Amino acid sequence: MRILVLHGVNLNMFGRRDPAHYGTASLAEINAALEKLADGLGASLEIFQTNHEGDMVERIHAALDEDFSAVIINAGAWSHYSYAIADALAILTIPVVETHMSNIHAREEFRRHSVLAPVCRGCIAGFGVESYLLALRAAHSLASSRG
Repeated sequence: MRILVLHGVNLNMFGRRDPAHYGTASLAEINAALEKLADGLGASLEIFQTNHEGDMVERIHAALDEDFSAVIINAGAWSHYSYAIADALAILTIPVVETHMSNIHAREEFRRHSVLAPVCRGCIAGFGVESYLLALRAAHSLASSRG
């Protein structure tokens, strides 16, 4: 089973950006934790991060022709306004799980709404690095049950 993990805008700054909301783990540390869990689940990951919205859309489009079983996405701020990313995700026929390190529902008003939510199977938010690990478990479970 292959799972695509997508990290959006500014997420390369994890560990350096607003530790009160995002903790101190770097993106490399998050990815390492994901790889370790994926190995234990018998899954493989492809991990992609970009600060360019068009690159994210193109990566999602490319996933259509690749053998992925599920997608995990933390689009960062794009979650709240990128209809382009939402439209790209809507094309996929595999489960998509949205995740966020912080509890977006307890933050600023603009962060409380995700335009990606309607095209995702679910959202896991507010648990720091554990949000990613829970999202991986959810994606794996959803993909396994599609069998």
